[in-house]
Amino acid sequence: MSKPQQYIDEHKDQFIEELFELLRIPSISTDPSRKNDIQQAAGFLKDKLEELDLNRVEVFETPGNPIVYGEHCPYDDRPTVLIYGHYDVQPSDPDDLWDSPPFEPTIKDGLIYARGASDDKGQAYTHVKALEAYVKTGQDIPVNIKLILEGEEEIGSPNLVPFIEDHKNMLSCDMILISDTAMFAEDQPSITYGLRGLAYMEIEVVGPNRDLHSGVYGGAVENPANVLCEIISKLKDDNGRIQIPGFYDDVQDLTEEEREAYKKLPFDEQAYKESLDIDAVHGEEGYSTLERASARPSLDVNGIWGGYQGEGAKTVLPSKASAKVSMRLVPDQNPNEVAELFKTHVESLAPDTVKVTVSAHHGGFASVTDLSFYGLKAGAKAFRDIYDKEVLFSREGGSIPIVADFKRVLGAESILMGFGLTSNTIHSPNENFSLKDFHRGIKTSARFLELLPDFS
Repeated sequence: MSKPQQYIDEHKDQFIEELFELLRIPSISTDPSRKNDIQQAAGFLKDKLEELDLNRVEVFETPGNPIVYGEHCPYDDRPTVLIYGHYDVQPSDPDDLWDSPPFEPTIKDGLIYARGASDDKGQAYTHVKALEAYVKTGQDIPVNIKLILEGEEEIGSPNLVPFIEDHKNMLSCDMILISDTAMFAEDQPSITYGLRGLAYMEIEVVGPNRDLHSGVYGGAVENPANVLCEIISKLKDDNGRIQIPGFYDDVQDLTEEEREAYKKLPFDEQAYKESLDIDAVHGEEGYSTLERASARPSLDVNGIWGGYQGEGAKTVLPSKASAKVSMRLVPDQNPNEVAELFKTHVESLAPDTVKVTVSAHHGGFASVTDLSFYGLKAGAKAFRDIYDKEVLFSREGGSIPIVADFKRVLGAESILMGFGLTSNTIHSPNENFSLKDFHRGIKTSARFLELLPDFS
């Protein structure tokens, strides 16, 4: 066993305690009142990077949340890896559905329960500790390293793209290493080679100038909640096909080879349904569950509200109703164009008895990495060496918009080396991350850095 790998084994308890410190910081980027917590999380990571004696550690302020940057590039003849992660997290609500406080990490049945445990503090921190294993054992880090740890991923990274565009030379690299995805299954390592894009929209329907008594006005004045539901019901047909004109014009269909590869993945649909406590799956006709969830576009309501929400009954006709809608996109779909198509279509469905406003929040392009890329091959070998199992390559339904931006601005491929699981309930109550995979993630990252020069 190499000295870095031995160091990782000997310091696993210390690494967990450090992660717990980070998880206790409620760095919620969607909540302006958490600005101090965001700063605290950035400061924590800056301190940890400074302990590694890198050539450079700096916190860059942005119009939003700070970006923590580190750099150690002593080689002219070895690859440069840019490690990306984020320290901001989703809100924890509804807090009453958590079995333990969301910002007080708790270990149960081998899992760390806390907001951000898997998305993305736990996964991102694996790489910081992998670097430590080299530094603290007196070993040279095998490749050139740059790190970006941002605090706005959960709100669409509005300041990261301008940052990488303004610092293109500083961030030049041969590849980006990201751990913000999931393995295919427990103890089954996988590398994600494709991500869907995103267009995130909001619809507001406004009717009368105030809430009205449903007995006095019901049937005579248009109900915004009813209109909103009718609009939403027309966005997809009964077969799961999205009904927005032009939506599928740029969609790349799956090749026969890709569909055959999907069939070979060890997916148990019955177990999938049981894990979600549902009796049947649903989606676009003609595609498998895995294809629908990772390689085909989708449209879903993420939130809907209007009218009385409290206990008991209140007979009102609401003045307005709103919904948030996300569309997951596939390669060649432009999120800005899709947002315009969505807006035009929703407005066309609205009757003249209400006012409808459609706004775009954020979006990003889909991405696919060339499977022949040497960084993917080194990552697969690192996984095999640590997990002792052959690696699967799969596409994932989630979105990391910055992946496409990294490719566009820096011209570099991304390696999505996730250590989480889809069962980690990220963005939901009781988010968790396996202690075993936190430890194996550190070891895999260290092994990847060791192997990479031989693959380049």
